[in-house]
Amino acid sequence: MNTPNPNISNHPPKVEIGSIRQLDDAAINRIAAGEVVERPASAVKELIENSLDAGAHRIEITIADGGKSLIRVADDGHGIRSDELPLALSRHATSKIDGSDLLNIHSFGFRGEALPSLGAVGRLDITSQFGSENAAHVSVVGGAVSPIRPAALSAGTVVELRDLFFATPARLKFLRTDRAEMQAITETVKRFAMAQPYVSFILRDSSGDKERIVFRSDAESGQLFDALDHRLREIIGKDFTENSIRIDAERDGFFLTGFAALPTYSRGSAVAQYLFVNGRPVRDKLLVGALRGAYADFLSRDRHPAAVLFIECDPTLVDVNVHPAKSEVRFRNSGVVRGLVVSGIRHALASAGHRASTTVASATLGAFRPEQQTPKIYQMDRPEGHFRTHVSYESQSSDITGGFAEMAVPSARVEPVLDMTTEETATYLPLGAARAQIHENYIISQTKTGFIIVDQHAAHERLVYEKLKGQMENNGVVSQALLIPEIVELSETEIEQLFDFDDDFKRLGLVIERFGGNAIAVRETPAILGTLDAKKLLHDILDELCDLQATSGLKGRIEAILSRIACHGSIRSGRKMRAEEMNALLREMESTPHSGQCNHGRPTYVELKLSDIERLFGRT
Repeated sequence: MNTPNPNISNHPPKVEIGSIRQLDDAAINRIAAGEVVERPASAVKELIENSLDAGAHRIEITIADGGKSLIRVADDGHGIRSDELPLALSRHATSKIDGSDLLNIHSFGFRGEALPSLGAVGRLDITSQFGSENAAHVSVVGGAVSPIRPAALSAGTVVELRDLFFATPARLKFLRTDRAEMQAITETVKRFAMAQPYVSFILRDSSGDKERIVFRSDAESGQLFDALDHRLREIIGKDFTENSIRIDAERDGFFLTGFAALPTYSRGSAVAQYLFVNGRPVRDKLLVGALRGAYADFLSRDRHPAAVLFIECDPTLVDVNVHPAKSEVRFRNSGVVRGLVVSGIRHALASAGHRASTTVASATLGAFRPEQQTPKIYQMDRPEGHFRTHVSYESQSSDITGGFAEMAVPSARVEPVLDMTTEETATYLPLGAARAQIHENYIISQTKTGFIIVDQHAAHERLVYEKLKGQMENNGVVSQALLIPEIVELSETEIEQLFDFDDDFKRLGLVIERFGGNAIAVRETPAILGTLDAKKLLHDILDELCDLQATSGLKGRIEAILSRIACHGSIRSGRKMRAEEMNALLREMESTPHSGQCNHGRPTYVELKLSDIERLFGRT
């Protein structure tokens, strides 16, 4: 017998159907504010955009309690006419567009929603002076507009927002702490400061008894790149500007400028990526993906590039009316934009040659520092005679593998240098002259101003990779036939996965054939790699294909496979090298783009200045 469920009613509940009615303006503005004003930083963003549209050269922002109790934005722009102040507080009232063409927008704001939305959820006061008119003031409290009255102001506009979300108290519960909201506001101001180097920005925190300046950046002068360089040095820090490359590229009406950091200056998250379209800070998936793709050849998947990029184009080529906060855009030709970002950054990185970031040396010096400082008491200073560390090598014959021969362990001793013309010349080169190899993995090179430590495996891996890419781009990688094909046992799934890329493998100099059952025969391998373990190579390629899955394009997969192949053909750790081989490696690094980092974004060498080393030993 079935027992009825007491929680299930046999009769559906009655739905009360009311008549459709028009919401009043106050309710409409509060609803709109939920889209435009998400948090105090959103209000600051809207007000700064209004100031920039007014032609301001100086913008001062004052915040109290993370923006919850006070947001004040003062500028020296052209102001608002006194008789237009009430109209400025009406929804969809704006002086920036006439509504006839929403795809030709030359201003930051155009919706006409910011001021009425702020007035609907807080206590808003606007004081403005236009031209030769007297300044005027208007107030809005919970959507109710007060009459216009005279005010004292010499120029520009002052917008003061108090008690944000007092009219919608439920929204206050979703705000974070005052410190977190202030950090978000600071980040917003800094982004605008990056995009507008010729405008002064001052951010103050008036919480508590004493007002303090949180951020200040005075207007720059001079050429754009110089002004931007100085502004970024103030905001992001000199480490970024010293370890980044200028970007200046153009394609089909789109212009890309800015700075992209060296791969060795990567970050653990995407916090150092700043993207702008026509001066507008955006967080666009297309641009983020293009930036990631530009560095795909240089960074591992857990590292993120640092960059400040500006895309300028005709407003008709980009739609900024796709998000209420205008933080996303849609390009008419997204493929051109993505290609511009990828090619522009890659060409700039190639121009950097073997350069690596200076922060690598700073970290190395930090690791070298002794736990406690010894007293600065010395019996002697640097000797007057010219004594240097000279390394002698006992050569032995060996087979050549991948262009580099096996050799004996170097023995180092200190002796006077009599005639070292060749080595003296080499020390003037960027990577200097090889002096020793330690632990059969690291090359010590002397330069005119210090010395360099080179990771021989990482450096040669990059060199082989670049050669393989060059060969593939030209006419495919040269292969060498194996005298006896190597048979490798794999599962049927793995075999099918490999043969999906059979044509690409042939271009890479790798020729495989089915051998019956669950086996394949490796008949040819890339000649540049010399003798290698074909079984291990195939398993590594399968691992790479599994990691990439379907998220990477074909070219990305091919380059990832090339990277794995290059790793097999590079000098291994524990390999002994002769002096001439080490110097040959250094010279090839100097002439090869991207040789400052391996295929995974790690540095291939560390340069230490003699002055830094002397400070370690208290010789300053």
